[in-house]
Amino acid sequence: MYNLHLTPEQQEFRDTVRDFVEREIKPVILHPDRLQNFAKTLPVALLDQASQMGLRSLALSEVLGGAGADNLTSCIVAEELAVGDIGIAVTLAETSRLAHLLFDQMMTPAQRQRFLPAFVADDRFHLAFAMHVSDAELGWKYHRKLTETPTCQLSAVRQSNGDWIVNGTTGFVQNAPVAKLIAIQAGENASADKIVSLLIPADTAGMTVCDLSANAEAVTWFHGSGSELVFKDCRVPAANALGDGGAAAIAAIAAGRGNPIMSAMNIGIARAAYEAAVTYAKLRVQGARHIIQHQAIGNILADVAIKIEVARNMVRQAAWASDHPEAVADRSVSDLPLQTVAKVFTSETMYAATEEAAECFGAMGVMLDMPLAKYVQEARVFLHSIDSNNVAKLRVAEAVAGFERGARTPA
Repeated sequence: MYNLHLTPEQQEFRDTVRDFVEREIKPVILHPDRLQNFAKTLPVALLDQASQMGLRSLALSEVLGGAGADNLTSCIVAEELAVGDIGIAVTLAETSRLAHLLFDQMMTPAQRQRFLPAFVADDRFHLAFAMHVSDAELGWKYHRKLTETPTCQLSAVRQSNGDWIVNGTTGFVQNAPVAKLIAIQAGENASADKIVSLLIPADTAGMTVCDLSANAEAVTWFHGSGSELVFKDCRVPAANALGDGGAAAIAAIAAGRGNPIMSAMNIGIARAAYEAAVTYAKLRVQGARHIIQHQAIGNILADVAIKIEVARNMVRQAAWASDHPEAVADRSVSDLPLQTVAKVFTSETMYAATEEAAECFGAMGVMLDMPLAKYVQEARVFLHSIDSNNVAKLRVAEAVAGFERGARTPA
């Protein structure tokens, strides 16, 4: 099992980011004017500061200019950032994850030489990946072999000179509005039998980021920044085709055995709500004593604390297992899709935890100029992010049954 003692480096990462969140992020994010503004913009200045601390390239290998953090360390940092703001945390975590996947595993040396210097030098150089999801239809294909011809949202047609022409529309792509380099997976002639991965700079003709205004900061979602991508006769040079060096990492994500970093950020939101509730309970006086001394409030806070501790243990186990796949192979760790297990458990328990924390504030817990309404809303989004929990549980159920879908068969 993983060592519960954090390394000195992990502790330094955690404490440095925690201090940054308290000093720089929270005063901006929790200002009453921002809390009451439904059209919240992405705080680009804070993103720049975090990037200058090395958080944008946290998972990138040291030899390429990053910190070389493993999945467990990335989860520790992501939780701390999410305590401050989920938008900042998601944007940085996605770029950091993709930096390791693309630069360390999928790019050729020539591609690294072209794109890496700009990525390292530019604090606003973010990354996005429109990845093909092979089992997107799991919700209605549970425990059944797939029989129909597989399709892909994007179609890539190879030209006589080796270039590719891409057409189609993606689903929601995290970081797309702020990314300067976007990777996509497209099927040859829209068939998912053969997938090609391509690198596309953000200013490439024929690629449109939907709803992108002149001000990229204005294009936001509840968890960071994202949108659909539309391709119309978009020409991609042959030199921009990626290798399959990241196939194992992509397969692990698809199988629910990847980095549970989104679940770590989910914990960060609940922790922020919990810490706010504890602080308030120590200040609010009712019945001649601080409300934290009342049994009802004590039970609520204890319940929230228990949920957070158990969820964190689940997430860190899943992160450690993703760093050590050999532990799954030799049955030291459960062979269930632990990333998916962590997603389901944390999203449900952390949403309950944020609602319970809001109860400590009474009617103030739903006021827009208080942070608890923000935390409850953000925690609820996790119930439906990536896979919805109902679909995610089907993935776990198939693993419990030992069901393997295998190759597609003719209809």
